[in-house]
Amino acid sequence: SLSLSLSLSLMGILSMKGGDGEHSYANNSEVQKSIYSNAKAAVVENVKEMIVKTDFPGCIKVADLGCSSGENTFLAMYEIVNTAITTYQEKGQNPPEIDCCINDLPDNDFNTTFSLIPSFHEKLKMDVKEKCFVSGVPGSFYSRLFPSKSLHFVHSSFSLHWLSKVPDGLEENKMNVYLKSPCPPNVYKSYLNQFKNDFSLFLRMRAEETVANGRMALTLVGRKSLDPLSKDCFQNWSLISDSLYDLVSEGIVKESDVDSFNLPFYNPDETEVREAVENEGSFEINNFETIFGLLFSYKTGRTEMKDDDRD
Repeated sequence: SLSLSLSLSLMGILSMKGGDGEHSYANNSEVQKSIYSNAKAAVVENVKEMIVKTDFPGCIKVADLGCSSGENTFLAMYEIVNTAITTYQEKGQNPPEIDCCINDLPDNDFNTTFSLIPSFHEKLKMDVKEKCFVSGVPGSFYSRLFPSKSLHFVHSSFSLHWLSKVPDGLEENKMNVYLKSPCPPNVYKSYLNQFKNDFSLFLRMRAEETVANGRMALTLVGRKSLDPLSKDCFQNWSLISDSLYDLVSEGIVKESDVDSFNLPFYNPDETEVREAVENEGSFEINNFETIFGLLFSYKTGRTEMKDDDRD
Protein backbone atom coordinates (compact mmCIF):
# COMPACT_ATOMS: atom_id res chain seq x y z
CA SER A 1 0.00 0.00 0.00
CA LEU A 2 2.22 2.76 -1.35
CA SER A 3 1.59 6.48 -1.13
CA LEU A 4 3.12 8.42 -4.06
CA SER A 5 2.83 11.95 -5.38
CA LEU A 6 3.91 13.55 -8.65
CA SER A 7 6.73 15.46 -7.02
CA LEU A 8 10.46 15.93 -7.53
CA SER A 9 11.12 15.51 -3.81
CA LEU A 10 10.78 11.92 -2.64
CA MET A 11 11.90 12.28 0.95
CA GLY A 12 8.59 13.65 2.14
CA ILE A 13 6.16 11.59 0.07
CA LEU A 14 7.62 8.14 -0.63
CA SER A 15 6.38 6.25 2.39
CA MET A 16 4.04 3.42 3.28
CA LYS A 17 0.55 4.24 4.49
CA GLY A 18 0.62 4.41 8.28
CA GLY A 19 -1.85 3.47 10.98
CA ASP A 20 -3.66 0.17 11.30
CA GLY A 21 -6.68 0.82 9.08
CA GLU A 22 -7.98 -1.25 6.18
CA HIS A 23 -5.61 0.30 3.64
CA SER A 24 -2.56 0.63 5.91
CA TYR A 25 0.76 -1.04 5.19
CA ALA A 26 0.39 -2.90 8.49
CA ASN A 27 -2.68 -4.71 7.14
CA ASN A 28 -1.42 -5.15 3.57
CA SER A 29 2.06 -6.60 3.93
CA GLU A 30 1.60 -10.37 4.00
CA VAL A 31 3.93 -10.81 1.01
CA GLN A 32 6.72 -8.99 2.83
CA LYS A 33 6.10 -11.14 5.91
CA SER A 34 6.28 -14.32 3.83
CA ILE A 35 9.53 -13.26 2.18
CA TYR A 36 11.11 -12.55 5.54
CA SER A 37 10.05 -16.00 6.79
CA ASN A 38 12.04 -17.52 3.93
CA ALA A 39 15.03 -15.27 4.63
CA LYS A 40 15.03 -15.82 8.40
CA ALA A 41 17.52 -18.71 8.41
CA ALA A 42 20.15 -16.58 6.65
CA VAL A 43 19.60 -13.73 9.11
CA VAL A 44 19.99 -16.05 12.12
CA GLU A 45 23.14 -17.67 10.73
CA ASN A 46 24.79 -14.33 10.04
CA VAL A 47 23.96 -13.01 13.52
CA LYS A 48 25.68 -16.05 15.04
CA GLU A 49 28.74 -15.56 12.83
CA MET A 50 28.91 -11.86 13.71
CA ILE A 51 28.84 -12.57 17.45
CA VAL A 52 31.67 -15.08 17.24
CA LYS A 53 33.79 -13.00 14.86
CA THR A 54 33.41 -9.86 17.00
CA ASP A 55 34.28 -11.85 20.15
CA PHE A 56 31.00 -11.54 22.05
CA PRO A 57 30.83 -7.74 22.53
CA GLY A 58 29.19 -6.41 25.68
CA CYS A 59 26.87 -4.24 23.59
CA ILE A 60 25.49 -5.11 20.16
CA LYS A 61 24.08 -2.39 17.94
CA VAL A 62 21.59 -3.53 15.31
CA ALA A 63 19.91 -1.46 12.58
CA ASP A 64 16.82 -2.33 10.55
CA LEU A 65 16.78 0.01 7.54
CA GLY A 66 13.48 0.77 5.79
CA CYS A 67 11.48 -0.64 8.69
CA SER A 68 8.08 0.85 7.72
CA SER A 69 5.36 0.40 10.37
CA GLY A 70 3.31 -2.33 11.99
CA GLU A 71 4.20 -5.77 13.31
CA ASN A 72 6.48 -6.61 10.37
CA THR A 73 8.91 -4.01 11.70
CA PHE A 74 9.87 -6.27 14.60
CA LEU A 75 9.97 -9.62 12.78
CA ALA A 76 13.68 -9.44 12.04
CA MET A 77 14.59 -7.61 15.25
CA TYR A 78 12.82 -10.32 17.28
CA GLU A 79 14.92 -13.06 15.64
CA ILE A 80 18.14 -11.05 15.88
CA VAL A 81 17.73 -10.36 19.61
CA ASN A 82 16.65 -13.90 20.47
CA THR A 83 19.50 -15.37 18.42
CA ALA A 84 21.99 -13.14 20.22
CA ILE A 85 20.63 -14.09 23.66
CA THR A 86 20.68 -17.81 22.83
CA THR A 87 24.19 -17.69 21.36
CA TYR A 88 25.60 -15.97 24.45
CA GLN A 89 23.85 -18.43 26.77
CA GLU A 90 25.13 -21.45 24.83
CA LYS A 91 28.69 -20.16 25.17
CA GLY A 92 28.33 -19.36 28.87
CA GLN A 93 28.52 -15.62 28.27
CA ASN A 94 26.51 -12.94 30.06
CA PRO A 95 23.75 -11.55 27.80
CA PRO A 96 24.79 -8.34 26.02
CA GLU A 97 23.00 -5.04 25.95
CA ILE A 98 21.30 -4.73 22.56
CA ASP A 99 20.67 -1.38 20.89
CA CYS A 100 17.88 -1.90 18.34
CA CYS A 101 17.65 0.97 15.85
CA ILE A 102 14.74 1.10 13.42
CA ASN A 103 15.06 3.41 10.44
CA ASP A 104 12.82 4.82 7.74
CA LEU A 105 12.07 8.13 6.06
CA PRO A 106 10.94 10.99 8.33
CA ASP A 107 7.27 10.68 7.34
CA ASN A 108 7.12 7.01 8.35
CA ASP A 109 4.52 6.17 11.00
CA PHE A 110 6.93 5.56 13.87
CA ASN A 111 4.17 6.14 16.45
CA THR A 112 2.29 2.98 15.43
CA THR A 113 5.54 1.04 15.54
CA PHE A 114 6.56 2.36 18.96
CA SER A 115 3.19 1.28 20.37
CA LEU A 116 4.23 -2.32 19.62
CA ILE A 117 7.44 -2.21 21.69
CA PRO A 118 5.80 -3.71 24.85
CA SER A 119 4.58 -6.75 22.88
CA PHE A 120 8.01 -7.03 21.23
CA HIS A 121 9.64 -7.27 24.68
CA GLU A 122 7.09 -9.85 25.84
CA LYS A 123 7.91 -12.19 22.95
CA LEU A 124 11.62 -12.31 23.69
CA LYS A 125 13.03 -15.50 25.22
CA MET A 126 13.95 -13.83 28.49
CA ASP A 127 13.25 -10.59 30.31
CA VAL A 128 15.71 -8.19 28.67
CA LYS A 129 13.83 -4.93 29.14
CA GLU A 130 16.84 -3.45 30.92
CA LYS A 131 19.21 -4.76 28.26
CA CYS A 132 17.23 -4.27 25.02
CA PHE A 133 16.71 -0.68 23.87
CA VAL A 134 14.62 0.39 20.86
CA SER A 135 14.98 3.74 19.11
CA GLY A 136 13.83 5.32 15.86
CA VAL A 137 16.27 6.83 13.36
CA PRO A 138 14.47 8.93 10.73
CA GLY A 139 16.36 9.59 7.50
CA SER A 140 17.34 8.16 4.13
CA PHE A 141 19.56 5.08 4.18
CA TYR A 142 21.33 6.64 1.19
CA SER A 143 23.01 8.92 3.74
CA ARG A 144 24.98 8.46 6.96
CA LEU A 145 22.70 7.51 9.84
CA PHE A 146 25.00 6.24 12.60
CA PRO A 147 28.42 7.03 14.14
CA SER A 148 31.52 5.51 12.55
CA LYS A 149 32.18 1.84 13.31
CA SER A 150 29.18 1.52 15.64
CA LEU A 151 26.95 -1.10 13.96
CA HIS A 152 27.40 -4.83 14.42
CA PHE A 153 24.49 -6.04 12.30
CA VAL A 154 22.47 -4.34 9.56
CA HIS A 155 19.20 -5.70 8.22
CA SER A 156 17.02 -4.38 5.42
CA SER A 157 14.04 -6.08 3.80
CA PHE A 158 11.95 -4.99 0.82
CA SER A 159 13.48 -1.51 0.65
CA LEU A 160 16.60 -1.26 -1.49
CA HIS A 161 14.75 -1.62 -4.79
CA TRP A 162 13.44 1.92 -4.09
CA LEU A 163 15.84 4.46 -5.55
CA SER A 164 16.89 7.75 -3.99
CA LYS A 165 15.28 9.64 -6.87
CA VAL A 166 13.67 9.20 -10.27
CA PRO A 167 16.51 8.64 -12.76
CA ASP A 168 17.48 11.45 -15.11
CA GLY A 169 16.92 11.16 -18.86
CA LEU A 170 13.44 9.62 -18.88
CA GLU A 171 11.77 12.32 -20.99
CA GLU A 172 11.09 9.80 -23.78
CA ASN A 173 9.50 7.25 -21.43
CA LYS A 174 5.94 8.36 -22.11
CA MET A 175 2.86 6.26 -21.32
CA ASN A 176 4.91 4.16 -18.87
CA VAL A 177 5.64 4.63 -15.18
CA TYR A 178 8.56 2.18 -15.35
CA LEU A 179 10.42 0.06 -17.89
CA LYS A 180 8.31 -1.60 -20.55
CA SER A 181 8.94 -3.33 -23.84
CA PRO A 182 9.44 -1.58 -26.15
CA CYS A 183 11.07 1.49 -24.62
CA PRO A 184 13.96 3.74 -25.70
CA PRO A 185 17.38 2.10 -24.93
CA ASN A 186 18.49 5.02 -22.77
CA VAL A 187 15.57 4.44 -20.36
CA TYR A 188 16.94 1.10 -19.14
CA LYS A 189 20.46 2.55 -18.89
CA SER A 190 19.16 5.47 -16.82
CA TYR A 191 17.45 3.11 -14.36
CA LEU A 192 20.48 0.81 -14.14
CA ASN A 193 22.90 3.70 -13.57
CA GLN A 194 20.70 5.15 -10.84
CA PHE A 195 20.55 1.77 -9.10
CA LYS A 196 24.32 1.33 -9.31
CA ASN A 197 24.95 4.82 -7.92
CA ASP A 198 22.43 4.41 -5.11
CA PHE A 199 23.44 0.89 -4.10
CA SER A 200 27.12 1.83 -4.13
CA LEU A 201 26.35 4.84 -1.95
CA PHE A 202 24.37 2.64 0.45
CA LEU A 203 27.30 0.22 0.74
CA ARG A 204 29.80 3.03 1.29
CA MET A 205 27.69 4.60 4.05
CA ARG A 206 27.25 1.27 5.81
CA ALA A 207 30.96 0.46 5.50
CA GLU A 208 31.74 3.64 7.42
CA GLU A 209 29.20 2.74 10.13
CA THR A 210 29.84 -1.00 10.54
CA VAL A 211 32.50 -2.57 12.75
CA ALA A 212 35.07 -4.99 11.34
CA ASN A 213 33.58 -8.49 11.04
CA GLY A 214 30.04 -7.09 11.25
CA ARG A 215 27.34 -8.41 8.96
CA MET A 216 24.53 -7.19 6.71
CA ALA A 217 21.51 -9.20 5.56
CA LEU A 218 19.64 -7.49 2.73
CA THR A 219 16.51 -8.62 0.92
CA LEU A 220 15.15 -6.74 -2.08
CA VAL A 221 12.99 -7.30 -5.12
CA GLY A 222 15.05 -8.63 -7.99
CA ARG A 223 14.52 -10.37 -11.28
CA LYS A 224 15.56 -13.82 -12.47
CA SER A 225 15.58 -12.84 -16.12
CA LEU A 226 18.71 -11.19 -17.50
CA ASP A 227 16.45 -9.23 -19.83
CA PRO A 228 15.20 -6.12 -17.95
CA LEU A 229 12.39 -5.78 -20.49
CA SER A 230 11.02 -9.26 -19.85
CA LYS A 231 7.28 -9.09 -19.21
CA ASP A 232 7.69 -10.62 -15.74
CA CYS A 233 9.85 -7.65 -14.72
CA PHE A 234 7.30 -4.90 -15.29
CA GLN A 235 3.85 -6.49 -15.59
CA ASN A 236 2.48 -5.05 -12.33
CA TRP A 237 3.72 -1.55 -13.16
CA SER A 238 2.12 -1.79 -16.60
CA LEU A 239 -1.24 -2.22 -14.90
CA ILE A 240 -0.64 1.03 -13.04
CA SER A 241 0.32 2.78 -16.29
CA ASP A 242 -2.86 1.53 -17.95
CA SER A 243 -4.97 2.62 -14.99
CA LEU A 244 -3.48 6.12 -14.99
CA TYR A 245 -4.22 6.54 -18.68
CA ASP A 246 -7.78 5.41 -18.04
CA LEU A 247 -8.00 8.37 -15.66
CA VAL A 248 -6.56 10.59 -18.39
CA SER A 249 -9.24 9.44 -20.81
CA GLU A 250 -11.88 10.25 -18.21
CA GLY A 251 -10.46 13.74 -17.76
CA ILE A 252 -9.50 13.16 -14.11
CA VAL A 253 -5.72 13.40 -14.57
CA LYS A 254 -3.69 15.48 -17.03
CA GLU A 255 -1.86 13.49 -19.69
CA SER A 256 1.25 15.66 -19.27
CA ASP A 257 1.37 14.72 -15.57
CA VAL A 258 1.25 11.01 -16.33
CA ASP A 259 3.79 11.32 -19.16
CA SER A 260 6.26 12.93 -16.77
CA PHE A 261 5.65 10.45 -13.92
CA ASN A 262 8.20 7.63 -13.48
CA LEU A 263 8.72 5.36 -10.50
CA PRO A 264 11.93 5.51 -8.42
CA PHE A 265 12.23 1.71 -8.52
CA TYR A 266 14.60 -0.86 -9.99
CA ASN A 267 14.68 -4.66 -9.69
CA PRO A 268 18.25 -5.81 -10.45
CA ASP A 269 19.42 -9.23 -11.50
CA GLU A 270 22.11 -11.16 -9.61
CA THR A 271 24.94 -10.05 -11.89
CA GLU A 272 24.10 -6.37 -11.46
CA VAL A 273 24.11 -6.73 -7.67
CA ARG A 274 27.37 -8.67 -7.56
CA GLU A 275 29.10 -6.14 -9.83
CA ALA A 276 27.92 -3.25 -7.65
CA VAL A 277 29.25 -4.92 -4.49
CA GLU A 278 32.58 -5.86 -6.07
CA ASN A 279 33.10 -2.47 -7.68
CA GLU A 280 32.34 -0.56 -4.46
CA GLY A 281 34.83 -2.79 -2.68
CA SER A 282 33.96 -2.47 1.02
CA PHE A 283 32.12 -5.76 1.49
CA GLU A 284 32.49 -9.41 0.61
CA ILE A 285 29.44 -11.49 -0.32
CA ASN A 286 28.98 -14.22 2.26
CA ASN A 287 25.98 -15.92 0.67
CA PHE A 288 23.54 -15.05 -2.08
CA GLU A 289 20.14 -16.71 -2.37
CA THR A 290 17.12 -16.33 -4.60
CA ILE A 291 13.69 -16.61 -2.98
CA PHE A 292 10.95 -14.89 -4.95
CA GLY A 293 13.25 -11.92 -5.42
CA LEU A 294 16.83 -11.61 -4.22
CA LEU A 295 18.43 -12.18 -0.81
CA PHE A 296 22.05 -11.46 -0.03
CA SER A 297 24.18 -11.31 3.10
CA TYR A 298 27.49 -9.52 3.38
CA LYS A 299 30.42 -9.67 5.75
CA THR A 300 32.81 -6.82 6.50
CA GLY A 301 36.06 -8.66 7.11
CA ARG A 302 38.05 -6.39 4.80
CA THR A 303 36.28 -3.13 5.52
CA GLU A 304 38.92 -1.52 7.74
CA MET A 305 41.80 -2.49 5.51
CA LYS A 306 40.11 -1.06 2.44
CA ASP A 307 39.08 2.08 4.28
CA ASP A 308 42.74 2.61 5.18
CA ASP A 309 43.71 2.18 1.54
CA ARG A 310 41.38 5.04 0.61
CA ASP A 311 42.85 7.54 3.11
